Amino acid sequence: MSFSSKVAWTFATRVLMIFNSVVAGIIVARWLGADGLGQLAVINVAVATIVQLGSFGLPSSNTYFIAQDQARFRSAAINSLIFALGAGSILALGLSALAYLRTDWFGFVSPELIRIASISIPFQLIVLIGLNILLAVGKVKEFNLLDLASQSFVLINAVLVLLLLKRGLEMLVTLNTAASILVSIVVAALLIISAKSLARSEWRADMALLRRMIGYGLKFHVSILAGAIILRADLLVVNHFRGAAEAGVYSVASQFGLLMMLLPGVIATLLFPRVTAEQDARGETTCLVTRYTTFVMFLCCLAAVPFSLLLPVLYGAAFSDATTLLLILLPGVYLIGLESVLVQHFNALGLPRAIPMYWLATLALNLILVFALVPRFGAQGAAIASTISYAAIFGLVALHFHTSTGRSFTEVFVLGSLRG
Repeated sequence: MSFSSKVAWTFATRVLMIFNSVVAGIIVARWLGADGLGQLAVINVAVATIVQLGSFGLPSSNTYFIAQDQARFRSAAINSLIFALGAGSILALGLSALAYLRTDWFGFVSPELIRIASISIPFQLIVLIGLNILLAVGKVKEFNLLDLASQSFVLINAVLVLLLLKRGLEMLVTLNTAASILVSIVVAALLIISAKSLARSEWRADMALLRRMIGYGLKFHVSILAGAIILRADLLVVNHFRGAAEAGVYSVASQFGLLMMLLPGVIATLLFPRVTAEQDARGETTCLVTRYTTFVMFLCCLAAVPFSLLLPVLYGAAFSDATTLLLILLPGVYLIGLESVLVQHFNALGLPRAIPMYWLATLALNLILVFALVPRFGAQGAAIASTISYAAIFGLVALHFHTSTGRSFTEVFVLGSLRG
């Protein structure tokens, strides 16, 4: 399968994932209101942030090590599964305890709801790491179908719980947790099946390999975790200072911002194994792909402007401010989308220390802005802080790419430019 075919196939599944997520969000907003949607968003963000925290960079590390030598597949897979269950269980207990000990951190969200959701953490880790292992060995269709299946349960559960059973948020969170467990079992089973067609090796843990993978992955982990906090954690701050209802409105705008990042995310995910294999210090492939991403993302952001006016129509009058919030986020969404593709050049070459440092600097800037602006301006302050932060990390990575490869900004971002 060619690179363009992989992108097309993956993009198609992402469109379906966007549909599932949007429709599920509308159902929750219509049946549980802004407050209910805000509570669900806080739960999901808290769990997703912990999952990223507990991954220790293994998703990227597995792709890197297995793409280099598929004989590592079985050892890497068993290492990752054991690690996900162990570390995930510890983090799940930690989040549950925190929800009961520091209830003020989560606003009006019930500690019991967070406890139920936290059960999914080790299983979400298995899915996150397992899907990247499948990607490393070229199983793009399986990667996409399982990712789509996981997201589809968000809509299926919303329809079942809210429309058919007429139940509430607790049942919805419970079924979402059950879905995570089910998908993780399927992912683990597929890893075992896939191993039969790859290089023969024993199913045994390899601690030396795991140490190397974690050592390599931690360099990614700084960037990934900082990015996750910047992209998601501001919702928790809005919930803390302004309540679940305003957090619910902001979650709609930020959700659409994240959904718009899916396309460059898809491109970046598929680009990483390719540029890892090429080891091209001049970044020719990365430049080519980034130019097309620049053009396509510009069109997507333009289309999002009139679409933003429909958000109150889809979600209800209580979400009228979501339009303004999305418009504030759009410039930053555009730039962070380009950064996610461009940075794959550095990821593939072993990730120079400067990239994690850029993310740490941007995270510090983001936290200062969020805690300065949200208490005064609420969700609009969070949106402004996000856009400034997205622009900052884009500028730092783009400048570093320019200085390290010698490529001009025109070559990198303008479609049709080319230099040998």
